[in-house]
Amino acid sequence: MSAAQQPLAGLKVVELGTLIAGPFCTRIMAEFGAEVIKVEAPGEGDPLRQWRKLYEGTSLWWYVQARNKKSVTANLKHPDGLAFVRRLIAGADILVENFRPGVLEKFGLGWDKLHAENPELVMVRLSGFGQSGPYREQPGFGAVGESMGGLRYVTGFPDRPPVRTGISIGDSIAALWGAIGALMALRHREVNGGEGQVVDVALYEAVFAMMESLAPEFDVFGFVRERSGNIMPGITPSNTHTTKDGKHLTIGANGDAIFKRLMQAIGRADLADDPALADNAGRDARRDELYAVIDAWCASHDEATALATLAAAEVPSSRIYSVADMFADPQFIARQMLLTATLPDGRAFRQPGIVPKLSATPGEARWIGPELGAHTDAILAELGYTPAAITALHAAGAV
Repeated sequence: MSAAQQPLAGLKVVELGTLIAGPFCTRIMAEFGAEVIKVEAPGEGDPLRQWRKLYEGTSLWWYVQARNKKSVTANLKHPDGLAFVRRLIAGADILVENFRPGVLEKFGLGWDKLHAENPELVMVRLSGFGQSGPYREQPGFGAVGESMGGLRYVTGFPDRPPVRTGISIGDSIAALWGAIGALMALRHREVNGGEGQVVDVALYEAVFAMMESLAPEFDVFGFVRERSGNIMPGITPSNTHTTKDGKHLTIGANGDAIFKRLMQAIGRADLADDPALADNAGRDARRDELYAVIDAWCASHDEATALATLAAAEVPSSRIYSVADMFADPQFIARQMLLTATLPDGRAFRQPGIVPKLSATPGEARWIGPELGAHTDAILAELGYTPAAITALHAAGAV
């Protein structure tokens, strides 16, 4: 399938963002056909280029996060560099930025001016606390959003301090809301004859929106959800258990029929037939007893035997996957969740596949994150800059 057939083909997206939230938002758009032009500072680029594991001096994360994007360099502090970016935005459908509120306004790139120049523009603004409110100008990374949004408070075990989830999930959640908001704004623009608008995503709000029944439970009952380790509070049984060979399994048997199948599979027909355990309320009241039974059964079987027994009984269960497990798993392979790409020196490597799966117009990973400024001259030429003007921009340090 050609890029022209993808669902977002024909959309031009300008990215003024670094690291995670903004770039992940545009990565989604690029995977489904949008032309994403990433603006980076000359000589420096996105700090993500140097984050975590580097291969030949460049982050492997960068190659994934910036796939399908075009990289241009522009010095926003130089009038000619700023003029280049304004021309880019004037012809764009979407602008995604994740600066602290007020920064773009200082460059003359605030919403009022951009909207006047391009009334159809959709501007996605990702920040720690949003574009309004008393905290708007405070710096806020994903860790702060996860903390303020409630996720960190409920993550971990009750006798220990709160813990991080293992990835920068607050940034990624905000990126998803940003992409959803952009598509909503485009729908309004194209179907309702509306103009562009601002999509304002605060990291703490993005996280808070995922917190299930946290707010109404507190408001109605004064109940504060606390850390509960691996169990699902109020829903039993759903927990992590350790096998004879030291592996960890997740077992979710909180449906009434599933619970019966689990108890029968582990040789506890007496519990399967106990009328007091026929519903979740009864099971949750005897949570500790049930978890002790399941713990003991898992501890007497190795991982392979336990999983085979649970699968035969149609009980939802899984090993706790490491990335090594993923690379060997037939489901990951069958669903093309490990795509092979090529690094600049020709070495093949695997990267995450595309989500979601669209049956008619699937997304693609067409190329890996580009070298800094790889598309600057071509984009300048598309905008009408002559070869002499492009040379002058480079000489002046504007790009």
